[in-house]
Amino acid sequence: MASFPRTRVGGLSLPRMIIGTNWFFGYSHCTPAKNQLVKQHFGDPKALADVLEVFLRAGVDAVMGYADGPHLQDAKKIAEDRVGTELILIATPGLAYTKEGLVFDEVARILDTNAKLGARICMPHTSVTDVLVDRLTRRIRQMDEVCKMIRERGMIPGLSTHLPETIIFADETGLDVETYIAIYNSMGFLMPLEVDWTAHIIQNARKPVMTIKPMAAGQLRPFQALNFVWNTIRPQDMVTVGTMSPAEAQEIIDLSLAILSRQQAPSQLQETRSKAIYKNS
Repeated sequence: MASFPRTRVGGLSLPRMIIGTNWFFGYSHCTPAKNQLVKQHFGDPKALADVLEVFLRAGVDAVMGYADGPHLQDAKKIAEDRVGTELILIATPGLAYTKEGLVFDEVARILDTNAKLGARICMPHTSVTDVLVDRLTRRIRQMDEVCKMIRERGMIPGLSTHLPETIIFADETGLDVETYIAIYNSMGFLMPLEVDWTAHIIQNARKPVMTIKPMAAGQLRPFQALNFVWNTIRPQDMVTVGTMSPAEAQEIIDLSLAILSRQQAPSQLQETRSKAIYKNS
């Protein structure tokens, strides 16, 4: 197996590239028709395993998302058997809550499920984390107890968030987390704060940051997207990518390695009739 550059999160070795799962599960951030197309494309776990295998062979041995999402567990096992390497699971579960706060009996059940599914890192999803962010007191309500419960189940706690202030508040209060998920891309897609402000927060985070949506759900081409993120995050930070095919996964890996090694990025230009004039005679 090749060795993609690595970092450490809570003592656990991780590749600096992480496999995202939105494209596997049909979350295109585009249209319902596109969502349906993606779901059909990955309707067979073997199709998903083919993509995971390419990443695994390059040393990208971590996948992030909904731990028991469609076909993920089956595809993970197929890819692991093919390569002979474990795929590290980073879970982002939703947690039950009411207007009064978290429902801890249900939280315990959800965390138990994720631990049994083999999650090594557990990062409550943005859909619950950001509900608990209290700007008035600059803390994430009830999350200290959740982090304790995650630790008790042998998983490393982190936070998934779409709010940059979550990182600041968690750092200020010394919350027991080892990493953060943060949206980060050059066009500001889904980001509530300007790109330069978000970059500043990531640069000053006390723990490694897993950046997500670098290609803005397909709205940015990989060349622009990856040159930006790899060159504006720290050596301990990570980039999460989603792809639709094994060939696309390999392209993303090769491009990222070239950027990280400061070499000319490999790229096969897209030829059309209108570009004929730009070719050497």
